[in-house]
Amino acid sequence: MSNRQRFSGKWETKQLKELGSFSKGRGIKRDDVTDEGVPCIRYGELYTRYQDYILKVASRIPPDVAETALPIKTGDLLFAGSGETAEEIGRCAAYLGEEQAYAGGDVIVLTPSGQNSVYLGHLMNSPIVSAQKARLGQGDAVVHIYINNLAQVEIELPPIIEQNAIAEVLSDVDGLINALDALIAKKRAIKQATMQQLLTSKTRLPGFSGTWKTKRLGDIATIKTGSKNNEDKDENGQYPLFVRSAIVERINSYCFDGEAILVPGEGGIENIFHYINGRFDCHQRVYMINQFVDGVFGKLIYYIMVLQFGRHAMQNTVKATVDSLRLPTFQTFTFSIPKDVVEQRAIAAVLTDMDAEITALAQRRDKTVAIKQGMMQQLLTGQVRLLKHGNE
Repeated sequence: MSNRQRFSGKWETKQLKELGSFSKGRGIKRDDVTDEGVPCIRYGELYTRYQDYILKVASRIPPDVAETALPIKTGDLLFAGSGETAEEIGRCAAYLGEEQAYAGGDVIVLTPSGQNSVYLGHLMNSPIVSAQKARLGQGDAVVHIYINNLAQVEIELPPIIEQNAIAEVLSDVDGLINALDALIAKKRAIKQATMQQLLTSKTRLPGFSGTWKTKRLGDIATIKTGSKNNEDKDENGQYPLFVRSAIVERINSYCFDGEAILVPGEGGIENIFHYINGRFDCHQRVYMINQFVDGVFGKLIYYIMVLQFGRHAMQNTVKATVDSLRLPTFQTFTFSIPKDVVEQRAIAAVLTDMDAEITALAQRRDKTVAIKQGMMQQLLTGQVRLLKHGNE
């Protein structure tokens, strides 16, 4: 039986100004960013590219631009000084890269002393700290937070040994999440390559060798739009409601029951496709393709559209406020499929199995993220204390 003890003792209440020194980024306009040069971090990237810490910098600038920017060191905390909402103002990431990097304007830099920067990177984006930053932010259309505001933020800080232990646990979970992200990306790339081969007859599944036939979508399916509006949504609804985005909403009633492919008539027309076989409804600007005839397997048409319809859509879009599609664009979409419906089903089955594997991995990834959020809530507030290692 283990005799290891948990960390104990009270945490210290400190203001951020007690952790180290603050400085302000400078320079680096959007047009300064290039493919080569030295690493740089701009304030907008703290919202869009980075989470709690930065291992590898995404952007670079020429050396002459770097001379006018603020150099940062490994372990520095970078805060976004401007943002669109008070709730997100002061988004933070700890810089852990080994290269000399530079911070642009509207980046506030805190150089801590004697603290674990991975721990602090997670802590700075926790609900307790974010709520303080939101109260200290200034402005409406554009929200700002300044050094003197951040300096007042109060945190409960454990000793460095406990910070190190918490940071190690959270980094391990991040490692699992990153590994799942990489595996999902790999599986998606394999699926894309498989679609390119199987849906163009470049590769045939074992046992199949018959000819393929050319079809027009308007000749083998019914194509029409739905009738619902955004006002019909109900977040607690029993049935899926397909709208003009990748997000599937909910609704309390349904008009359709069965197999269908759904594509938005405006917006993300080249890359948003849904397949369903069940009860559902859809927005009045979403095209529903169903009631397939002439020996065509609907699930295979879905995969063909995922692979090929985007280019056809963008070539035939109606240029309005956003890219839009009209019924003839769907009706004239032409493609080739095997004459043998057994081969059609076999190809669709291969791709469906690949989708199921990707979905299972994505669910595992989402569950791991949720577990990490729960861990952070407990570990960063001292609600749960970790076991000490033997030499601590």
